[in-house]
Amino acid sequence: MKIYSKAELNDYSLSLTYDDISLIPTEVSEIRTRTEVTTRSSFLGDDVNLPVLSSPMDTVTGIDMAAALTEMGCIGILNRFDSSLKELRNESEETKNIKAVSVALTADDEILSMLAEKNYMVCIDTANANNKAVLKKCEELKTKYNLRVIVGNVAHGGTLRDLVNSGADAVRIGIGGGSVCTTSVQTGIGIGQVSSLLDVYFARKEQKLNIALIADGGIKSPGDVSKALALGADAVMLGRMLAGTRETPGEVIKYNDQLWKKYRGSASFGVKMKNEFIEGEETMVPYKGTVKNVINAISDGLRSSLSYLNCKSIQELNKIDHFAIL
Repeated sequence: MKIYSKAELNDYSLSLTYDDISLIPTEVSEIRTRTEVTTRSSFLGDDVNLPVLSSPMDTVTGIDMAAALTEMGCIGILNRFDSSLKELRNESEETKNIKAVSVALTADDEILSMLAEKNYMVCIDTANANNKAVLKKCEELKTKYNLRVIVGNVAHGGTLRDLVNSGADAVRIGIGGGSVCTTSVQTGIGIGQVSSLLDVYFARKEQKLNIALIADGGIKSPGDVSKALALGADAVMLGRMLAGTRETPGEVIKYNDQLWKKYRGSASFGVKMKNEFIEGEETMVPYKGTVKNVINAISDGLRSSLSYLNCKSIQELNKIDHFAIL
């Protein structure tokens, strides 16, 4: 079996997904139990128990999800499609500790001023960060409001310096890889998540750029979370894994004697509700109960990965440089 470094994976002739690679323990671990490792880290100045962000999709992150994730030491990014942003004006027990919100390119001064006053992390929620309007909005949010800004999405590192120069503090990496994303089918644009992440990772490293990397899309299991972090991501963004939990917006639906909840892409017809070009689909996912169960499973899986790989922290996992291609 050949063992590949990050650089060799980046130079691989085919586009790679998480299913194409495996983490490989190559040394004797000194870690006896999972309790000896820590999954704590920092993301854009906020301490987190687990480097997990929720996707700002209308069927994933409303007030309840954002508040629940904050309580567990993760970051929920409130979606921009319903009345949730307006609820932030009236601070409550549910909203006072929410860390991040998404905004459109058309977000008005009143909302942005409120977000700046309360020091929220802001995600410019677009499908393509390689756009002059996105760069202009990012520069405005940074210079006028001094907000911490997440932009996205990108599939490679070719424009990473432009994003940094516009003021971006973090970038979402992944185009066409989400489970309800049909961009690659509709447009022919899409790169395997592993290849995308590595391309941006090496662009940041070679150009010595200061920007956090978020692996966004294609993560289906706790093992994929470990792989993304080992490949150099500073955090992961989850949609499908969190969908169907009690805290997601929407009602629980009973069908064929099973419980379900809706899950749809941000560019689906169900979100746009008008005759525009669609790059997302709508589906049903099984009801999973509380999101705490999902986060605990991710934490347990990540801790096990760390112990197998003789890593005591996320920072050590980021430096792993031995992988297998399956």
